[in-house]
Amino acid sequence: MNVGRVTVSKSDPNSTTDSRDRRVLAATVDLPFVIHLWEDRTRGEQWIPSYDSKELALLSDEFLRIAGNNAVENGQRIFEFKAITPGTHRLIFEKRMGWKFTAEDRRVFYVEAACVPGS
Repeated sequence: MNVGRVTVSKSDPNSTTDSRDRRVLAATVDLPFVIHLWEDRTRGEQWIPSYDSKELALLSDEFLRIAGNNAVENGQRIFEFKAITPGTHRLIFEKRMGWKFTAEDRRVFYVEAACVPGS
């Protein structure tokens, strides 16, 4: 299975970033792609995705704990999606805290999904 892997950071060479902190990702329809985002659950952080379910499908959502002691729970949140239809689709992640009404951080992705050639 061909899975695209994307690790997101400010200096990520696999993404195109503009002044509004948005990224453009290339994907293939019906093939999964993965987005990794750092999350500190000790502080109550949680990334919440927002997308059109007619265009993108969330296949899995996992948390990989990185910290080495029991008092801290931080690590990578791993989202696996697939594009359902070809075209450019917007995928927004907001870092939320349970006690706040506004997001701490926001990441905007534009997923450019193409069909497999010859299909």
